[in-house]
Amino acid sequence: MAAPVNPPRGMRDFLPTDKARRELALSTIRRVYTEHGFDEIETPMVEDSARLHSGLGGDNEKLAFGILRRGLKDTDLVAAANSGSAEGLTDLGLRFDLTVPLARYYATHRAELPAVFRSIQIGPVWRAERPQKGRYRQFVQADIDIIGEEGLIAEIELITATSAVLSALGLDGCTIRLNDRRILLGILDHCGFPTELYDSALISIDKLDKIGTAGVVAELAERAPEPAVALSDVLAAIEPHLASGGVSLTEERIRSLLPAGCAPEAVADLVALATALTALPDAVTLRFDPTLVRGMGYYTGTIFEIAHPSSGSSVGGGGRYDGMIGRFLGQAVPAAGFSIGFERIVDLIEQPAAHDPDSLVVIYDGDVDAASLVSLKAALVAGGTRVRLEKRAKNSKVQLARLATAGFGSFAFVNAATEGPDSLVIKPLA
Repeated sequence: MAAPVNPPRGMRDFLPTDKARRELALSTIRRVYTEHGFDEIETPMVEDSARLHSGLGGDNEKLAFGILRRGLKDTDLVAAANSGSAEGLTDLGLRFDLTVPLARYYATHRAELPAVFRSIQIGPVWRAERPQKGRYRQFVQADIDIIGEEGLIAEIELITATSAVLSALGLDGCTIRLNDRRILLGILDHCGFPTELYDSALISIDKLDKIGTAGVVAELAERAPEPAVALSDVLAAIEPHLASGGVSLTEERIRSLLPAGCAPEAVADLVALATALTALPDAVTLRFDPTLVRGMGYYTGTIFEIAHPSSGSSVGGGGRYDGMIGRFLGQAVPAAGFSIGFERIVDLIEQPAAHDPDSLVVIYDGDVDAASLVSLKAALVAGGTRVRLEKRAKNSKVQLARLATAGFGSFAFVNAATEGPDSLVIKPLA
């Protein structure tokens, strides 16, 4: 029986045409973010295990892939099996997002960075997910972050730049839903939840679009029956307004969905943010959603999430996380970020087939000597042309069609009588 040849579950191979399309989308993302004043950085794919499990990554910490320590003995493995704990077996792990590595990076290089640092970070991350459509164990994230800016200008720049990316990719119909963690905590406080139940209450509220008000209240009733009933009244008033992704970001509309006096500073910030973002591309709509939670526990203020009608899940999100970096430095550092879910975005956009007009396929007969081919190719490459050598196939029509699909722009037949680049008869493949 032949050995399995598929990649590991939740991970994928990409054919050249798919890879070219992905790189085209990534180049667009990089270009637009760079135009908006962000600088690209790179961090290792591996971080210390203790850092990955320090409470900064929320539920994603449970999905981290660990790397066994070198020099482990059988007795170490037996002891771990008997105790039911893998603690101490790993000292490194694959990164599960780009934010925790960024926090470590900033703490490491702070003295070399500007007072307000605007970063781009694009790369693969790994999570031990249960593979399904749109959810993989290895996938690419594209993040921008602003560290050191405590004012709303950070959120304004993040949303403006990401909206420009969505527009440049031709992804119309996007809605960016906004909320603020202070509003969520204000609702819970109004309803009488004790602070120790805030986290579990937020987890339940995050499911509102899937299980409805009754489902959220049922989840919470056993732990906090009276607050759950009070929350039911608040959610029942909000839920009908969320079918279109939220309501307009005016002070009147925001306050109409919230208990009286709920988080006035957060409401004022959201109104100011919406006012500053009136010139966003037509491809993007802003909406207020007071039930938007975002799963990460490190968010402290404004949060946002991108929705698209063709996707059942969010295609990006982020927010303000002022407390994270301070845990590395021992002092508060304001920070906010926006992450594009690249795998979901790339499946939604209609990208043109890869085509390089400056590329040439040299199709040679079997009697052409190798030295002549190498010399010909070297001369063409020196002139700025991308060149591929291919031996002439029996069915030239099929061969040319395949090369056109692969994105090559032109071709030329070469035989033993061909004297050099100037003697080539170059024809378009398209």
